[in-house]
Amino acid sequence: MYVSELGEPWHRARVEPALTHLDSASAARSSNRVIESLTEHLWREAEHGSYVAAAAVAGRLEQCRADLSTLVGMGPDEVVFRDGSTAALRALLNRWDLPAAATVWVGENEYGPNLDEFARRGLTVQTVPSTDEVGTRVDVDALAGRLRSARPDVIHLCHLGSYNGVVQPLGRIVELAHAAGVPVVVDAAQSLGQTDCAFGADAVYGTSRKWLTGPRGVGFVGVRSDGLLRAEIDDPQTFIAGRLGLGVAVRELHDVGIERVHRELARVGAVTRERVADVDGWVLRESVDEPSAIVTLAPPIGWEPADVLAAKVRLQSSGILVTCADSWRAPLTADGSVLRFSPHLGVRYDDLDRLVGELRAMGR
Repeated sequence: MYVSELGEPWHRARVEPALTHLDSASAARSSNRVIESLTEHLWREAEHGSYVAAAAVAGRLEQCRADLSTLVGMGPDEVVFRDGSTAALRALLNRWDLPAAATVWVGENEYGPNLDEFARRGLTVQTVPSTDEVGTRVDVDALAGRLRSARPDVIHLCHLGSYNGVVQPLGRIVELAHAAGVPVVVDAAQSLGQTDCAFGADAVYGTSRKWLTGPRGVGFVGVRSDGLLRAEIDDPQTFIAGRLGLGVAVRELHDVGIERVHRELARVGAVTRERVADVDGWVLRESVDEPSAIVTLAPPIGWEPADVLAAKVRLQSSGILVTCADSWRAPLTADGSVLRFSPHLGVRYDDLDRLVGELRAMGR
């Protein structure tokens, strides 16, 4: 029995997996139609030449841009394709006329590779306090107080981090920042497709391969033309087949109903947390009703990061694909490795029961 009411059609639209896939936060499973769109275009390139083939699908690419732009609350002409979320951030930083040693405020859940990009450009990073002891959710009251006495050049926010499943209060943060004249840039790599991202941020970027269930090697960046940030981002003609696949994936979400997908993924996350929260020794790092499908468990007392990695390997050898999320994913707050589960709509109750059984067996 599927956890989500969308589970059966979601499963039918994809090949039968060789294992229990609980790792959508790394790369989700694409539908058969997405895969077919990729291969069809590659054959077209071989038959007619890459540029001729690209010209023939220009309308479909524009439709993909339009469908994607609605997910971030922008216009189609404000969104451009890139090769992935990191490439999108680099393009944004390269084309944005930031002052020397500009100040960037981030949440304590900031993604490690993003911090590397900021350091490479000499940006000064300061953190905004969080509301909890594991440093995940921005304290909006503290943010409001700080904005009354200081003003960064930008607030950069991981809407949903790579290290746990806590969703940042993006709407309120954007509201406070804009009232102070501060632009907001959002890393939506882990949030786009599983929760609402259209809160008026000045720039939003992300990737195809996670919750949108598109192919790898495709990303995007959107910059509001009426926002506080000014940057002209180019749109290199690279992986056209991947863009078409992303277009099919996003259209599938729209056809189902994006708000319905959000609700069902929140349910998947809640049911998963309810199941794994009962495993003795492991510690759930989110509240059960956190509106995301990323679920993390801190290991039993005394476990080292190598032990968590070994647990991940053991699960995979048992046919369950998960991630060992190490501290580099959130170096400002992480206190060790955690197991991360990120099931999509096709997860079954039996899958979660198998996971719980394996976790319990590790403690014996």
